[in-house]
Amino acid sequence: MAESVMTLAFDSGVNLFDTAEVYASGRAETTLGNILRKKGWKRSSYVVTTKIYWGGQAETERGLSRKHIIEGLRGSLSRLQLDYVDIVFANRSDINAPMEEIVRAMTFVIDQGLAMYWGTSRWNVVEIMEAYSIARQFNLIPPVCEQAEYHYFQRDKVELHLPELYHKIGVGAMTWSPLACGLLTGKYNDGVPESSRAAMKGYTWLKERLHSEEGKKQLRKIKELHLLADRLNCTAAQLAIAWCLRSEGVSSVLLGVSNPDQLLENLGALRVLTQLTPPLVFEMDTLLGNKPRSTKKERKS
Repeated sequence: MAESVMTLAFDSGVNLFDTAEVYASGRAETTLGNILRKKGWKRSSYVVTTKIYWGGQAETERGLSRKHIIEGLRGSLSRLQLDYVDIVFANRSDINAPMEEIVRAMTFVIDQGLAMYWGTSRWNVVEIMEAYSIARQFNLIPPVCEQAEYHYFQRDKVELHLPELYHKIGVGAMTWSPLACGLLTGKYNDGVPESSRAAMKGYTWLKERLHSEEGKKQLRKIKELHLLADRLNCTAAQLAIAWCLRSEGVSSVLLGVSNPDQLLENLGALRVLTQLTPPLVFEMDTLLGNKPRSTKKERKS
């Protein structure tokens, strides 16, 4: 299944594959590496990104110490069967190492040819700016990209804070969870299906979120957005992904798909993107009622 999805993605023009050392305890990287090796695509024709933080059970196998960044990335490369990754992301679960140590370690792996660039994942703008400042101070390599959660109900960081960094220091955004764990597809409009993520072990938080007052309010808005998708002759998922792509500074929207049909549907978002005119986006903003407001003077377009 993974091979058929990746083949369809690549043949459709998708050229970036994102993974992490923690996904399926390393098996995701192994599967990705096996498929890339089997397909024999030119290495220059695709981009592979991975994330470092949760590598293993031992204290030294996780975090953002110099030791784990270097050893973790080498482990990822071994599983991926690659000489280098295009971007290595420093994943955040409360940064547990001095910022200078992180920036120096990332500069080292780039200088060693183990990665082309480095980025951040789930960092706040103050931390990204600190990493950039340290890089400039010590003539090291700054991060180029932030992986951030972005969808209808998670907007402030990508629409308000990251554009400022984008204009000041050129940090781009690669966003994830465009469908908010499936919430935006409408699959939870009439309850929690047995086969859905919210019904799975370890996703109690998602089920609780759906049953909360805020969750019920969001589900009502999702039903209205479904009517808008019907008007545009597209699916709710396509509209949600196109909405993410329209945002300034968003370089890529990361998708997680289970089968080729789901991928084909999601790729249809590119067609919908051309239909997202300013009046339509304004209509969606009015419906959502959560457009971030900058306290500074609006940048002229």
